[in-house]
Amino acid sequence: MSSPAQPLAESLVQSVDWLAIAPPTVVAAVALAVLVADLFVPEGRKALLGWASVAGLAAAALLLLPLLDGDRSTFCLTGTPDVCSYTADRFTLVIQFLVLGGALLAALLSVTALKDARKELPEGEYWFLLLSSAAGAALLPAARDLATLVVALEVASLPAFALVGLRRGDRRSSEAALKFFLSSVTATAVSLMGISFVYAATGTLHLTRLADRIQDVDGQLQPLTQTGVVLTLVGFAFKTAAVPFHFWVPDTYIGAPLPVAAYLSVVGKAVGFTGLILVTVVALPSYADVWGPALAALAALTMTVGNVGALRQQATRAYSAVRLLAWSSVGQAGYLLVPIAAAAYSGDAERSIGSTVAYALMYGAVNLGAFAVAALVGRTKTLNRISDYRGLYARNPLSALVLAFFLLCLAGLPPGIIGLFAKVTVFSAAVDAGLGWLAVVMAVNVVIALFYYLQWTALLFRAPEGEEARHLPVAPVTAAIALTGVIAVALSGAPQLVLRFTDTGLF
Repeated sequence: MSSPAQPLAESLVQSVDWLAIAPPTVVAAVALAVLVADLFVPEGRKALLGWASVAGLAAAALLLLPLLDGDRSTFCLTGTPDVCSYTADRFTLVIQFLVLGGALLAALLSVTALKDARKELPEGEYWFLLLSSAAGAALLPAARDLATLVVALEVASLPAFALVGLRRGDRRSSEAALKFFLSSVTATAVSLMGISFVYAATGTLHLTRLADRIQDVDGQLQPLTQTGVVLTLVGFAFKTAAVPFHFWVPDTYIGAPLPVAAYLSVVGKAVGFTGLILVTVVALPSYADVWGPALAALAALTMTVGNVGALRQQATRAYSAVRLLAWSSVGQAGYLLVPIAAAAYSGDAERSIGSTVAYALMYGAVNLGAFAVAALVGRTKTLNRISDYRGLYARNPLSALVLAFFLLCLAGLPPGIIGLFAKVTVFSAAVDAGLGWLAVVMAVNVVIALFYYLQWTALLFRAPEGEEARHLPVAPVTAAIALTGVIAVALSGAPQLVLRFTDTGLF
């Protein structure tokens, strides 16, 4: 006689789609393997850990190819196969490509940075932390319930704190890590409180169910629900470095090893914006009248403060090149927020989100490329000032041309067609949604940004002052510069390729 509990137990057992979860799983497995291998690899061969990490990230990116044939889901509710915690749809794959590609380029820069660090950075721990953060970042776009979303967000964030402060005996690095940690922990606490309020009112954590139930919340629970929505949005605004939650960015980028700053500028932003998209557009579309105006105001404030901060950088100040890229990334975050805000007003939210995804792909390639050139210059100019780039064309013509192209892409000027195309896509999303005032603010900020991008670009081709040491090429950094350069040039030659990513399949 079978026990009544047996059928129930059997119903709770479900098969796992290992192919769907392969990309983040492979990265996590390689992270553990590198950490264990570090105990046995002799000191003189620690570089093997770096190349193993690069290979693991490349393998994880290649595993996205078999998933292109259709949507796949796993970890679904028993009896409700359409309500799942993990979904590998088109939106997921595009963001995972951005995350894994960004982590791979950061890893290439790290190979040289660790070699130059002369044991200031422990290699085994560095690679474990970088891969762990990348695994969490790759998991996040597939999350379709709030619990998985928060766990993925923290798996991506917690190792990043340690990476920022990993340099031994560096007070600036420790201070940057502490500021980054405190701001992010505050954001997490606020988000968790908001999510707990929403769960108390709706009784579910799955995004699609939440979207349905939150519309029918009992009147007595409305204040609780509204408070939960606002707190959740505030928490994710911290993660995206939106103003006024951006104060940690400049000091963190300067205090962190340069490859980590590059990683945070692209992968860290992708994580924050992906979480924000899933929470607003997928889980809370009925509260568009709350998050739409809030995100529009944040977008205007963020792009303005970011561009003005970049404009104020002095060329001779220590670390001014990295500081300018940090403030520039804050300004770019404002542009990325525009289409998400537009989704609240637009009849075609999927197209608006596609604009954010397309802009993120452009920004990821060219910003990582700019950091790669900064890493090359930083090998001989440790203070990495903007003035150190004067006459770069005379010393290293190819790097100067590539950096100039990246800066023109970020500015949205020809021949950086992909940058112009991405900005027009975001601008049209605002106009189509009836946010004319936001489009005007964006246009003004694009003009402000032109000044400091063109000022840096012009400096590259000026006559150098005195005899300058040539920047010796190193294979990993050269590979990162070449890869980002090829992607940016290819997309500028055929910007219509980006249009293929506007159909995210999120809805």
